Amino acid sequence: MPSGVKVLASVPGDAQSLILTEPALAFLAALHRTFDSTRQSLLRARQASQTRLDAGATLDFPSETAHVRAEPSWHCAPPAPGLEDRRVEITGPTDRKMVVNALNSGAKTFMADFEDSNSPTFSNMVNGQKNLYDAIRHQVDFEQGGKQYKLSEKPAVLIVRPRGWHLDEPRITVDDHPVSGSIFDFALYFFHNAKELVKRGLGPYFYLPKMEHYLEARLWNDIFSFSQSYIGISVGTIRATVLIETLPAAFQMEEILFELRTHSSGLNCGRWDYIFSFIKKRRADPNAILPDRKDVTMESPFMDAYVRLLIQTCHKRKVAAMGGMSAQIPIKNDEKANEIAMGKVRADKLREVTAGHDGTWIAHPLINKIATDIFNEHMLGPNQYHIRREEVRVAASDLLNTKVKGDITDEGVRGNVQAALAYTAAWISGNGCIPINYLMEDAATAEIARVQLWQWVHWKCTLNNGDPISPGYIDSIINDSVKDIKKLVGGIKDEQVKIAADYLKDQVRKTWPSEFLTSDLMWCLENLDGGRWVKSAL
Repeated sequence: MPSGVKVLASVPGDAQSLILTEPALAFLAALHRTFDSTRQSLLRARQASQTRLDAGATLDFPSETAHVRAEPSWHCAPPAPGLEDRRVEITGPTDRKMVVNALNSGAKTFMADFEDSNSPTFSNMVNGQKNLYDAIRHQVDFEQGGKQYKLSEKPAVLIVRPRGWHLDEPRITVDDHPVSGSIFDFALYFFHNAKELVKRGLGPYFYLPKMEHYLEARLWNDIFSFSQSYIGISVGTIRATVLIETLPAAFQMEEILFELRTHSSGLNCGRWDYIFSFIKKRRADPNAILPDRKDVTMESPFMDAYVRLLIQTCHKRKVAAMGGMSAQIPIKNDEKANEIAMGKVRADKLREVTAGHDGTWIAHPLINKIATDIFNEHMLGPNQYHIRREEVRVAASDLLNTKVKGDITDEGVRGNVQAALAYTAAWISGNGCIPINYLMEDAATAEIARVQLWQWVHWKCTLNNGDPISPGYIDSIINDSVKDIKKLVGGIKDEQVKIAADYLKDQVRKTWPSEFLTSDLMWCLENLDGGRWVKSAL
C-alpha cells in the first residue's frame, strides 16, 4: 500500500489485484490530497444554497457570469475520435454480461454506469473496473449457462459514468478519510486504460452526473488537467459530457461548458434526475407541487424549456446536445402491449431528433433499431450542430413553470410506493437497475417516487377524489405492497424489504426529504462487503 492508503474490504478473485495496484492507489491518493478539500467545500456550498432556497430565494441565471453567456466567440473542443456520431447511446451497469451485450448492441456508444443503475458494493465497483479493463483489450469473452458471450470486432465506443460528487467511497481511505466515489471511479478507469484507449485510436471518455454549479465543473476540469499530466498524455485527450440533471445546473449550462471547454463533448438531458431535483430544490415552495409521475412528461412547460435551452446552448458552443432515456423496455409474450410501449419510444425519439438533439439514450439492445431508424431518417449527418435554435428565448420563469396537467391519484401514489420500495430493496441487496411493470427503474426514478410521496404528504395534498394524502395512508399502501415486492424483484430478502419499508415511512414524515437515498442507505452495503468502513464527517 502507498503511505496513508487503506483498503477496508476485499473482493474474491483476481479483480482486486489487477485494479488496486500500488501505482493506481498512489494516483488515487494524489487526487484525493489535491482535490478533496475543494469537493467538500462545494458540497457545503450546496447545503448553503438549499438553505437560501428554503428561505424563499429564487433561482436565476448567475449575474457574475453574464459575460460568459454573452461572448459569442468561444467554442468547446471538436468531437474526439469515436464521438463524431452519437445518435444512439446504450446505458447500463458494468457487470460482465451487460458490458458485452451493450458493446455488441449496435449502438454508437455504451455508457458504462457506476452511478444510478449500479449498487456500489465493493464487488460491483472493483469487478466493474476489471470488466471495462478487459473489454478495452478485447479479452472480455466468457461463457455462462452454456452460452458464449463474445465481443464483436467493432463494439460501441465506451463512455464511463462515475458516481456523483456527493458519494464517498468508504472502502478506501487516504490519511484516514474516505475518498470521493467520483474520484475513485474516475481514477482507476483513467489510470489503467487511458494510454491503451489512445493507442487504439480513442480516448478516456466520461459522463459527469449531478453537478449543481459551474465551480463543480471547474473541479472536474482541474482533475482532468492534473491527471493527463500525471500519466503523460496531451491535455484535451479526456472528453466529458455533462448530464444536466439538477435544477441549478439548468441555469448554468453555458458556464459548465465554458469551464470544461478543453475537455467538453456536450450536455445531456438527464430527465429523470432533473425531475427529482426540481421537486427537491423547490421543496419549500407549495407552488411546485407536481401531479402523478406519468403526467410529468417532456411536454411539461418546465421540461420543454429545459430541453430547448440545452439544445440552443450546445449548438451555440458546437458540442453535442444529447437526449434522454425512455423508460419503456420490450414486453415479451404480449404483442399488443409491446407495440404500445414501443410506440411511446418512437414518439419520444422522434420528438428528440426533430427538436435538434444529436443523439439519444436507450436501456435495452432491442430498442436500438427503433431509435437508430428514427435518427437515420431525420438526422442525415453525424450531428445537428447547424440547428442553432436561435429563436429560443428561455427565461428563469420558464425553467420554473409548474403548470403541469394532471392529477394526484391513488394509482399514482401506489405506483410510487411500489417503485420506491422495490428499487430500495434491490439496491441494498446489490442490484442497482430493475424492470418494474415493463419500465426500467434506477435510482433516479426511485428518487422521484420518494420525493413526490414526501411532497404530497408535506403539503397536505388530496387525491383527485378528495381523500387526503396522510402518513397513515402512505403507511397502509406500503404495508399492502410489501408482500408483492419479492415477486417483483428477485434475490432480495425479507430484511431488505423491511429496511426499505421503514425507510419510506420515515421519509414521508421528515421536515425535509433526504438529499439522496443512496447516501442514506450506504450502511446497508457494509454487510455485503464484509467489514467496517470509515464514514464521512460531512
